[in-house]
Amino acid sequence: MAGTQTTDFARLSGLHTLLDINTIPAGTCTSVTVTLANPQISYLNVPSPQTTPPTRPTVSTLNGTTSPAVTLTTSSMTLPLATPLVVRAGNIIGLSFEFNLRKSIAVDAMGQITGAVTPVLHLKAITPSDADAFIDDFVAGVVSVGTNSFVIQGPHGRPFTVNVNAQTEWENNESISNLTSSSIIELSGTLDRTTATFLADSVGILSQDHFFAGGLLTFEEPQTGTATDFDLYVRSLLPSGTGFNSGQISTINLTGNEAFYIYWMHNSFTNMFFNAALLTPGQHVAIGGPFANGAVAVKRVVLRHEGHTGTPVANSVNLTAGTFQFDSNGLAGVLFNGPITVQVTPFTRFGGGLTQLSDLSSNPTNPFRVVGLVLKNANTGQPVFVARSVVELPN
Repeated sequence: MAGTQTTDFARLSGLHTLLDINTIPAGTCTSVTVTLANPQISYLNVPSPQTTPPTRPTVSTLNGTTSPAVTLTTSSMTLPLATPLVVRAGNIIGLSFEFNLRKSIAVDAMGQITGAVTPVLHLKAITPSDADAFIDDFVAGVVSVGTNSFVIQGPHGRPFTVNVNAQTEWENNESISNLTSSSIIELSGTLDRTTATFLADSVGILSQDHFFAGGLLTFEEPQTGTATDFDLYVRSLLPSGTGFNSGQISTINLTGNEAFYIYWMHNSFTNMFFNAALLTPGQHVAIGGPFANGAVAVKRVVLRHEGHTGTPVANSVNLTAGTFQFDSNGLAGVLFNGPITVQVTPFTRFGGGLTQLSDLSSNPTNPFRVVGLVLKNANTGQPVFVARSVVELPN
């Protein structure tokens, strides 16, 4: 890629996005050289056990000047490709880039971050027909709208045309007619290998007011009943340069007039599963609304998919209920205050050697990655992770 990319890899665990498109000469590439800048490591400070009354979590960031200081053991790596990257004139070919944070960030015997980062990267060539070429999560601002297509502004200001058809599913009972040049959307779909246009599988409008912030819900007030505010650890933002703090926790006030919906649920009753009374720490949410004088007047709150790595709890599989217990060791895992219940459905995809829930009954010890939605059980008040996919990872 030309230029630099700043990417929150922890946010994308198990999800695919498009970083950028660049032109390179036709030919065959057998290796890739990656140059990394000095990273930052952010983590949440969560009281354990929680205090009474509850204490709001805070975020801390380590960099090259903090104690401990973050240091890269190597800033440039040349990695061979198991399958060569064959670039043909006029065609699009993809390069999948995964940063294994679990193996890259060193911790001491107490599990504390030491600051040393030894990059463990996985790169592979992908074609537009590969399953890994499907883009799960791409957020952009709308520039113009046509009859069956619209134009968005992507990374580095690059315009993309998004085509929609009868199979495109629109969230929140909306359609292309609801788009304006102030809309910010999330889409899932594929890129055409010759035209570099999107074919949208799903589209959700995150904001109609030219402002969006997405991130991790870390605290809701009050903890029971309908929330009047919640804390958002902001991890993505459009447009940039507004003064809203990305990488920090902001308190988001609710008035009761907000629209709530779930991305990738495709029905008219998602607010039965997600609303101001069903907020819970650990949810990946987006807010949209007008931003002025350092504050956002929230009009939309959208629940989005997220990925967690961790380990299943031994002997926790309940085949009758379709559940198992899961210890998430990622950023959001500390917000669950212990193992979280994972609920599988007939639509859950298993991978990495797993084919069904009963495969977990043998108590595998390898790490897992679960991707799905974190919901709040209205009866117990506890979070439930509804799994879109459950994959066993290499140890």
